[in-house]
Amino acid sequence: MAKLTDKQELFAREFIKDLNATQAAIRAGYSEKSSRNQGARMMANDDILKRIAELNQERLERVRVDADYVLRQAVKLHERCMQEVEPITDRRGEEITDEQGRTVYGFNAKGAVAALKLIGEHVTVQAFKQQTSTEITGADGAPVRIDVTSMTAQEAESVYKKMMG
Repeated sequence: MAKLTDKQELFAREFIKDLNATQAAIRAGYSEKSSRNQGARMMANDDILKRIAELNQERLERVRVDADYVLRQAVKLHERCMQEVEPITDRRGEEITDEQGRTVYGFNAKGAVAALKLIGEHVTVQAFKQQTSTEITGADGAPVRIDVTSMTAQEAESVYKKMMG
């Protein structure tokens, strides 16, 4: 890797703070007027991109954040959101009741859903990965995998008829 100029090094260090090339260029000393262009130019430089990758890797090692950590924390957050069932109160702090006089309880549904979505998107779980192919059995009994991402209903019917002989 070629030696970076002081300004390029500063840009790389500033970029990993918020992943915003324009703001990193401004903080590295480029004018606000040219910062957008300078940021784009810096992000097209392979040596700067390599340095950004190095700095990011150093940070990940320093704070010990990896995919396992994120998944563990998301699971903890989901469990916590599901556990905290509390009485719902009005502005005066009095518990709200239903028509039969029973206390109404609530929990952090938004937090639970957000955490569960993050968990489901984890690479090894892939609960929310969109299905793009399907497997059917042909007339000869052999399985056939078909990509269905852009197939129309008519195309699917045609494939089905061909497979069934």
